[in-house]
Amino acid sequence: MIATLALTMLFFKKQVQPVPQDILDVKNWYAFKLPDIDGKEKSMDEFKGKVVLVVNVATKCGLTPQYEALEATYEKYKDKGFVIAGFPCNDFMGQEPGTEADIKAFCTGTYHVTFPMFSKLHVKGDEQNKMYKWLVWKTGGKDIEWNFGKILIGKEGEVITRFDPRTKPDDPKVVEAIEKALAN
Repeated sequence: MIATLALTMLFFKKQVQPVPQDILDVKNWYAFKLPDIDGKEKSMDEFKGKVVLVVNVATKCGLTPQYEALEATYEKYKDKGFVIAGFPCNDFMGQEPGTEADIKAFCTGTYHVTFPMFSKLHVKGDEQNKMYKWLVWKTGGKDIEWNFGKILIGKEGEVITRFDPRTKPDDPKVVEAIEKALAN
């Protein structure tokens, strides 16, 4: 019993990150600037007043078919002030090995993605992007579990909620959260 408790504590201790000192002053998601898929710097404040679903994506993952539902969800709500922001990530078993050009060609050619895509970044580990440090901290400190983790950002740049990678973008829980955020 004690050994099981010790292992459980070790597991959870490893999973929950301490508050990163370099993000303590960040007020909202709009503070970040990152290169888009074409390498042009984009400020997240360009999304002010919109509801944004931030998703770490990968082209060689078992969850990659979620691109279809992501694009459909974007198309359904984009005229109401909704955006999806895709952040390619190679942190999980090398499932995003390509260049930005490869990723863009795959996403537009295979899934007809039109929502904003960004350059590859790290969502966990020693090289974790500062934006993801902040997102993880704001959602309880647990590492991003896998590709296609989803974090919903409200119109004021605040984190609303986080969804498991296996939760599809058109899942009723996700749709309800998006619609509620758009109504506020």
